[in-house]
Amino acid sequence: MVAILQEAVQTVAIAASAIVVEELLRTVISRAARSAGAESTVLRDVGTGLRLIAAVVIVSDVLQVTGLASYFTLLTLSGIGALVVTLALQTTLSNVIAGVLLFTDGATRLHDQVEYSGVKGEIVRMALRNTWIKTESGTLVVVGNSSLSNGPLSNYTATTRLSKRYAIK
Repeated sequence: MVAILQEAVQTVAIAASAIVVEELLRTVISRAARSAGAESTVLRDVGTGLRLIAAVVIVSDVLQVTGLASYFTLLTLSGIGALVVTLALQTTLSNVIAGVLLFTDGATRLHDQVEYSGVKGEIVRMALRNTWIKTESGTLVVVGNSSLSNGPLSNYTATTRLSKRYAIK
């Protein structure tokens, strides 16, 4: 009876820790995304992804604590699963990571006037995978965030903001 109670306490503690870490990450990423002018869909997608990761951590812990799976089995299966997902979503993951970095470094925001690869216009939408630029003629150009972060990107409206933030003279 004591062993079962210890297992239950351990599982609850790990589940609570996973939820706290997930909420902390969601708060940090959401603040960065909001300051960059991201839409609510980006925030929803980040929350869903973090919640999924927390659920996987909790389920794997429950399986380990109950003895249905060992750490080695879970590690092997999660490694294989991660490899499959990474290879299948390589381009998408690259764009998402670049999107998070664009949000956090503050190089671009909504309504900034930018020029990228000969396309000059205003940023009208920023998401995790891509950024939409509306040209002066009204054409929408959708650029993947990994391409945008690799540059060269000229941001005409962020000079003052970025100069103060990074002490550029």
